Amino acid sequence: MMKHIPVLLDAVMDTLGNVHGLRILDATFGAGGYTRAFLDGGASVVAFDRDPNVFDDANFIKHQFGERFEFVARPFSTMGELNDAFDAIVFDLGISSMQIDNPERGFSFRADAALDMRMSGAGPTICDMFEQWSAGDIAKILREYGDVRPAVAIANAIKQKVPKTTFELRDLIHNPRDVAPVFQALRIALNDEMGELERALMAVPDLLKVGGKCICVTFHSLEDRIVKNTFRDWTGVAGDPRLPNVSRPRFELIRARTPDKKEIDRNSRARSAHMRGVVKSY
Repeated sequence: MMKHIPVLLDAVMDTLGNVHGLRILDATFGAGGYTRAFLDGGASVVAFDRDPNVFDDANFIKHQFGERFEFVARPFSTMGELNDAFDAIVFDLGISSMQIDNPERGFSFRADAALDMRMSGAGPTICDMFEQWSAGDIAKILREYGDVRPAVAIANAIKQKVPKTTFELRDLIHNPRDVAPVFQALRIALNDEMGELERALMAVPDLLKVGGKCICVTFHSLEDRIVKNTFRDWTGVAGDPRLPNVSRPRFELIRARTPDKKEIDRNSRARSAHMRGVVKSY
């Protein structure tokens, strides 16, 4: 199995408490760091992931833990199709270190490779989409998902000579500070990451048992905004509590957490992480 350091794992485990005997949905299996911690604690786990490169890790864990582990090779946005109930649902969002570190995936500008960026390995690559999107489409993506200021100039450059490799894309971006946000924005758009998250969160209330917890670890401000606003909607009081027959909130907020200095020093990827959670109150 590939080396991977799960971010905010201690905070997640502390928030969940004793997981022995619990049924947990790990929405973002990745390299299996969260799943393994849950299983080691005595929980049973259903894990989702659309990335075919994690299948070997999933099979390895299945061999170790047997019936306590089930892997679903689909996007987590389809979790609403499950006919099941869980004590906890956990999301570790964003891109994993193993995906960035694999040059063939085309997620990183640190090595030259074909532009791909597909999480699932299926469908059009980002290079294919450059041919389909207009310059206006690309500029909008760069602004919305990367806050890239020279979005129009970069979009025009992409359309004038469509890059085929990561280095070709990197080299047409004049300011080095814009390179990472451009790659990030394109990856988010290609994989519909925000739409996937919104659809998955819609399924959570019906999948959680009473007293169950939903925990999300985010790394991007847009992810965090979606999670924060969704949780606020779930925990808002409907109507005037002084009037009869007023519905109580279905959820209560769990204290948000961020990595401490020790974790950031150990794993720089943790720097932008936020953990938010809710517990289903009835």
